[in-house]
Amino acid sequence: MRLYEKHILPRLTHLAMGQDQLLPYRRRAVSGLHGRVLEIGIGSGLNLALYPEAVRQIIGVDPSPELLSRAAQTSHGLMPAAEIIEGVAEALPLEDRSVDCVVATWALCSVSEPEKALAEIRRVLKPDGIFRFVEHGLAPEPGVRRWQRWLTPVWKHCAGNCHLDRPTAGLIETSGFRMERLDTGYATGPKPLVFMYEGQARLY
Repeated sequence: MRLYEKHILPRLTHLAMGQDQLLPYRRRAVSGLHGRVLEIGIGSGLNLALYPEAVRQIIGVDPSPELLSRAAQTSHGLMPAAEIIEGVAEALPLEDRSVDCVVATWALCSVSEPEKALAEIRRVLKPDGIFRFVEHGLAPEPGVRRWQRWLTPVWKHCAGNCHLDRPTAGLIETSGFRMERLDTGYATGPKPLVFMYEGQARLY
């Protein structure tokens, strides 16, 4: 399993998350951001080239050293250069109220403790800060939900702890965030895998 996680899963993750259909989501997630930005689950750095000029610093956190190595290569020559940190969202190595914006793109589905990760995001975000997210998760239709719940126990072992059945919007709203914008709908692909939550939230 360690061989799979170290050599195969990072490559599969990079390829899967690099799909062309996901690029518009990524562009919207980072548009208009500014100042010091924290990206949760930066992965192989697929968002790095998309950040606007008003962003003066990017801090990327991810638990995978293999994906972070790709992110470091991606950030080379870009401005601003990203500070790449190996770590988990449940224990962010940042000071309280120290970032202007937090970005999570397809990251909350795979953290071990999403409530704890969201509490950490609240902790490091400035009072007037922005939390932008794009996630896949629990679909509205009962039939699709049944498939999501049936597939998740196996899927998470093959896909880096990715859960198909997390109620992303509800988790965010019950973790001390005020939802300013939320768009949902299916991307192209098998329905249990591609119900998207896309939005912006702020602290209460």
